[in-house]
Amino acid sequence: MPSSAPSTPGSATDVGPGYRDHLHWQRYQAFFPGALRLSADNAPDEQWWRWRGLKVHVDRVDRPDAPAKVIALHGVGTYGRMLAPYGRLPALADLEYIAPDLPGFGLTGAPLLGATYADWLDCVRDLVRCERERDSRPIVLLGVSTGGRLAYDVAATTQVEGVITTCLVDPSRDEVRRVLAARPEMARWSGLLSLVRPPLSAARVPVHWLVNIAAVSNQSQYANLVWADELAGGGWLSLRFARSCLATAPALPPERFTGTPLLLAHPDEDRWTPPLLSEAFFDRIAAPTRSAALRGAGHLPVEESGLADLDRAVRDFLDEFDLQ
Repeated sequence: MPSSAPSTPGSATDVGPGYRDHLHWQRYQAFFPGALRLSADNAPDEQWWRWRGLKVHVDRVDRPDAPAKVIALHGVGTYGRMLAPYGRLPALADLEYIAPDLPGFGLTGAPLLGATYADWLDCVRDLVRCERERDSRPIVLLGVSTGGRLAYDVAATTQVEGVITTCLVDPSRDEVRRVLAARPEMARWSGLLSLVRPPLSAARVPVHWLVNIAAVSNQSQYANLVWADELAGGGWLSLRFARSCLATAPALPPERFTGTPLLLAHPDEDRWTPPLLSEAFFDRIAAPTRSAALRGAGHLPVEESGLADLDRAVRDFLDEFDLQ
């Protein structure tokens, strides 16, 4: 195996500080219904994965007898541990659950010059391959927030059995850039990022300077927690990463995405990425699709009505495609 290839997740012998030390994630739990809340007693196991010189943090709930695995993918300004309550939804609670912190967020570091969107893609593809080597169970990707586009791109280039997304937008489009940016007028400047070359592209700026973190939740206190979280919206983002996200076209045009079934479960009161932006992309997908609106829910759904809709939609999707 080449030295640049990933080791099996969990095989690293040296580990860094875990979420037993970084406790900000516990503050998010009060916003979820009681059955979905995490504590130190029911949190996922923490593992470390050596990947291309980085120590990638991975949350895992091992269920050897589960019929399938779900790999949860966060977006910009969040990290894997923040998604763990979604893994406790009844529709997913019997599946093996895996959630990496992607390079540059959570407890996973970034390359010296900063991560790129291509690094995120390669990291998840290699994680899927590692899980394939473990066993032959079906793999479903769960992309939350801008992790939905990542899940789509991974499924377009790597075999998985299903994709579930809460958001599916193309940041290379101007109308999407306007809503993703911290201020709409910044979308007009985004082309200037292509002029920034190394080593200046490695310069880092606060995430909330570039990204509209205030709209991450309709619960203002929750959004404030994300803003203040040094591992999430309160962290730093390299100009190189921002440029790569905006410049990368979908791995396949949706008309050529034909194989993997996909569920779009979009919050219907999303103040960050309105449902119409996701639907414009989703409606062009040639693969088998399902869609559902999450009633009363914001971009990162924590509202009980929206989570109930998400659970129902996921269960129906997994049943239809024999993934549970």
